[in-house]
Amino acid sequence: MQAIIFIGIQSTGKSTFYKKKFFNSHVRISMDLLNTRNKENKFLGTCLETQSKFVIDNTNPTVAERSKYIELAKSKKYEIIGYYFHSSLEQALERNVTRKEKERIPDIGVKGCYGKLELPNMNEGFDKLYYVKSENMEFQIEDWKDEV
Repeated sequence: MQAIIFIGIQSTGKSTFYKKKFFNSHVRISMDLLNTRNKENKFLGTCLETQSKFVIDNTNPTVAERSKYIELAKSKKYEIIGYYFHSSLEQALERNVTRKEKERIPDIGVKGCYGKLELPNMNEGFDKLYYVKSENMEFQIEDWKDEV
């Protein structure tokens, strides 16, 4: 069983990456879809109870935010895999402008997330950790090296 946690600011390609790589194999848990933490918690609980593979498709910028998912999944013997989506703030803001109006995030929200972003590390409880770069929605995946 796999619990996959995406990490990165808005407009870095996380949802597109999910659709390309995990759509046919993993349940997507996303605040963009569920809108409330209560719904997210229920959905996550169902995945854990049914031993379903899932992807947490949120920004998850801090160690504290990621720890909730890691602890719950570890308690159910899941393999924890993290994908860190690298982007400069400028690139993310440029991509954000190209989003449909309904999906666009206010610049202040993107900047706020960028300001609190903490790089992941294996000590958080990840079994595997990857570094993802995107150029023209083509993704390059590299093993994590504890440096960016």
